[in-house]
Amino acid sequence: MVLDGFVAGLLLAGVAILALVVLTRLLEERALSLPIFYLALGAAAFTLVPELPYPDPIEHADEAERLTELGVIVALMGAGLKIDRRVGWPAWASTARLLAITMPLSIAGAALLGWGVAGLLLPTALLLGAAIAPTDPVLASEVQVGPPGRNSPTNSEESGTDDDDGTDDVRFALTSEAGLNDGLAFPFTYLAVLLAFVGYAPSQWLGQWLLVYVGYKIVVGVVGGVVVGWLLAVVVFRFSADSPLSRSVQGLEAVAGTLIAFAAVELVGGYGFIAVFVAALTLREYERTHEYHDALHGVAEMAEHLLMVAIMVLFGGALANGLLAPLTLEATVVVLAILLVVRPIAGLIGFLGSEIDLRRRAVISFFGIRGIGSFFYLSWGLNAAPFREAELLWAIVGLVVLVSVVGHGMLASPVMGRLVEG
Repeated sequence: MVLDGFVAGLLLAGVAILALVVLTRLLEERALSLPIFYLALGAAAFTLVPELPYPDPIEHADEAERLTELGVIVALMGAGLKIDRRVGWPAWASTARLLAITMPLSIAGAALLGWGVAGLLLPTALLLGAAIAPTDPVLASEVQVGPPGRNSPTNSEESGTDDDDGTDDVRFALTSEAGLNDGLAFPFTYLAVLLAFVGYAPSQWLGQWLLVYVGYKIVVGVVGGVVVGWLLAVVVFRFSADSPLSRSVQGLEAVAGTLIAFAAVELVGGYGFIAVFVAALTLREYERTHEYHDALHGVAEMAEHLLMVAIMVLFGGALANGLLAPLTLEATVVVLAILLVVRPIAGLIGFLGSEIDLRRRAVISFFGIRGIGSFFYLSWGLNAAPFREAELLWAIVGLVVLVSVVGHGMLASPVMGRLVEG
């Protein structure tokens, strides 16, 4: 019997989707997350079925960029739709600390390690730092906020005293951070590209970088997200008819809004990632007690899970086919330092002076889960400029994500359980 690669791919997709339905029930509250299972499934499938094509992210660079880009924007919509806490100060103070202090420190620390320990050129090391900056809103759902309306809607100070179970501050900080740093990592990625093209002299890139890639693109992303989110909310809550046909497609507006917000803002030169998350927050603010938010979030969550499954299976296949082969001892040290030293220390520095207690600060600082966003930024950067050592970069980022998915995924439920117990 000759096994056709396309048919084998269909079989793998069917098994993966069926497993998603079953495992969401079986793995609840267990120290084994869905992404870990799909990594193993992908590695096994691509090892046992040689007819499946090797998912090489370098050979298929454009496909890797687009698939991970789609995975990120769908995840951002889902993250924004489930945040109950109203936007404002001091309710979002923890998010501001993570974005303004922790993220730049993490980028700088990873870049310095890549340059000084792994021997990467400075632009390449900066691309590494930018690629590992985004944290993931999907790969460790145990530390994210729950569906809309199930989270403590406190607008209080940063303390955890109003939490439902003692974990609200942790869940909110990690979810909101993941929602925004997926877009705010872009200026640093552009900086790496500029350095690769024009050199290190600030006179060659500083003005353009600050004006266009930091200023214009962020502002357009925020404003565009608000506009699209408000227009989408008007359509959803004022003009959606209640009929048998409309009930059959309830929640699909979330997918439509994701695509519209991203594409519209990208067309005018803004950051589409920021626009999608801001649009989701704006939509969530509109008629925030309406039960239709459940339908919107449900569709967004289903889409993000399906894309997560596809990406993790392909990642497992890439691992099985030698993605990590270029790793050196120095590069492995860099990976472990990024996850176990740089992020935790940067997180604790970011929360200096915060009213959040030390235990929660430590959990927030440790759970900087790396995932699909890192794959996207690395793919985008390698497609945008002639960076050297692409294979080593993919090996480093691949190991970062692998260790993060397995380590954070296995520790998430026990750690959050300990927080609940006090």
